[in-house]
Amino acid sequence: MSEPRPIFDSTLLTARRNRAAGAAAAHGFLLERVADDLAERLAIVRREFGTAVDLGCHHGVLGRRIGALPNIGQLVSLDPALRLLADAPAPRVLAGLDALPFAPASLDLVVSGLSLHLVDDLPGVLIQIRHALKPDGLLIAALLGGRTLQELRAAWLAAEDEVLSGASPRVAPFADVRDLGGLLQRAGFALPVVDSDTVSVTYADPIALMRDLKGMGASNMLAERRRVPVTRGLLMRAAEIYAERFALGDGRVPATFEILTLTAWAPHESQQKPLKPGSAQVRLAEALGVPERKL
Repeated sequence: MSEPRPIFDSTLLTARRNRAAGAAAAHGFLLERVADDLAERLAIVRREFGTAVDLGCHHGVLGRRIGALPNIGQLVSLDPALRLLADAPAPRVLAGLDALPFAPASLDLVVSGLSLHLVDDLPGVLIQIRHALKPDGLLIAALLGGRTLQELRAAWLAAEDEVLSGASPRVAPFADVRDLGGLLQRAGFALPVVDSDTVSVTYADPIALMRDLKGMGASNMLAERRRVPVTRGLLMRAAEIYAERFALGDGRVPATFEILTLTAWAPHESQQKPLKPGSAQVRLAEALGVPERKL
């Protein structure tokens, strides 16, 4: 059997993230939001995490939030982009997200902020995380979901179809809530939960949005992208279509970001388990206080 074709150009992705490292903080509003949210979720977990890893740590925003919590012990920062990693909290590990360098059952906690949606083999990475966690270890991660940049996707598809008579992929194929829940179960996690938060951001114009994405190191890095420079005419037409279809009353344009947050535990005998069918001691009608009607 032939090897599956990659979704992302990982070399280009790392190069762009390294180039964006110097100004990462200026374009980090989504990462800041995710870091605050994950830190709040971990702060209410009543247990100690002796060894934690920030997977795909960017420039360390999430790691600094998590590392300041009283229930977090040693936190390791991991990223494939050396210049980003240099600004993250130590100790640091330079490694790709598709081949994790951790021994089985060696970690108490894995966190990840806006990185896992950029791996080719997400099911494989989840399995690796599951194996690296100790029994009752926790994975908590945020990644971008399927509605992310839906306006930009539509504008580029329409512009390329009009100007070039054919479209090139430009926005990554993000997962949805149902996909992630199933992947967590397949990877062997217990008690999986996935929730969605949609964030709408407005920009002065579509070009400002594209500049922001470039500043994030998140411009097109798909392996199947068209390998020729974008012409000014095509860029301007995509911006025009974006504004025509989506501009608000004040002339600004919205951009949608869907953030999917997943929480799951490595299995342990102390965890709650579903009861066997037919083992209930109280009828549902009795619990609800309503008459029972037999069909």
